[in-house]
Amino acid sequence: MYIEKLSIARTLNFNWIITDQVDQNLKKRCIELEYALRPKLTRFLLDRFETDCCGDFSCFHFDVEVATGNVSISRKTPWEFRRSAMRDFDLLINNSNPTRVAS
Repeated sequence: MYIEKLSIARTLNFNWIITDQVDQNLKKRCIELEYALRPKLTRFLLDRFETDCCGDFSCFHFDVEVATGNVSISRKTPWEFRRSAMRDFDLLINNSNPTRVAS
């Protein structure tokens, strides 16, 4: 029997934009947001960038406004990926328009 250990530790990154005092409720909100956003963002990236990134999405960074739950693509993400994702990011991730992408 052959067992291969796969590591998927290198994955997308969240930058939490927090305007309130950090407390237990805010930490819980961040965990809940990440739990909801990670599969949605991973599917979005797989559909668009799987062959470009070989499944490693560690170069993708997302800014999350904790108060609203809105997500934008961080300027820490390489420009070519930000530009490619701009077309339908807000519609699919935030269910709104227009896309907010840091330049």
